[in-house]
Formats: sequence, structure tokens, C-alpha cells
Amino acid sequence: MIAKNDTPEYFLLRPEVEKAYGYSHAVKIGNDIKISGTVSMDDEGNATAVGNFEQQMKNCYADLEKILKYYGCTFDDVIVENVFTTNMPKFLEFAAYRNEIYTTQFPTGSWLGVKELELPEFMIEIELEVYNVN
Repeated sequence: MIAKNDTPEYFLLRPEVEKAYGYSHAVKIGNDIKISGTVSMDDEGNATAVGNFEQQMKNCYADLEKILKYYGCTFDDVIVENVFTTNMPKFLEFAAYRNEIYTTQFPTGSWLGVKELELPEFMIEIELEVYNVN
């Protein structure tokens, strides 16, 4: 529930791309932070690490870390992680990388195989929900 004094705080990781597509990368209301699905892209919105699933996944977590740091958080504050992938076998092959990300505990979440993402080059998208007591 949102208290009357909790004004949403919006964060744009790549302002030009996010304005063009019509979304905010993160919104904080009170102690809750919702982070939009993150993909492997550069500042112009072009896919990066095309064809390299492992690097795309690492790029997603690197961008998510930037957003978490902006809010004074770490992956320890993540309570929900949802992964969308066009290649579940590849995700499962590299899922152990998450042990380097979540060193204290794992969040709840879902792993979903999907037909396609925003651009055909994207193979993985990760969205987070965070609880921040700072």
C-alpha cells in the first residue's frame, strides 16, 4: 500500500532510449523499487553481445547493479527476480553465474521461456523488485 507522502521517484538509465520506447527503468515508492526488464544494450538502444548468451546475461546484471547502486542498494536487497529468455537451455547452462550475484540469499521469482523479446538479438531480460530500508 502506498502512503500519501510516498511520491514516486523515477530513474532513467538510458534517458533517450527510455523516452523513445515510453518507459522508466525504475520507480521507487517508499521502500519498494520496481526495475523494468533489463536487456543487453548500449546507450543508443542497440543490442550488445549478439549471439553470446553468457555475456548478455552478465551485461543485464551489470546494468541492474548500476540501478541498485543509484538507490543505495545491492543484490542483497532484491526480493523478486524474474528472468525472461528465448533460450531456456542456455539460461540453465549459465544460471550458476547467479551465485556470484546473490551471495547472501536468492530472491523469489520466475524463469520464463518466451518466444521473443523487444529485439530479435536479445536472448535474456531480467526484471527486479527491491525492498530498500535505507
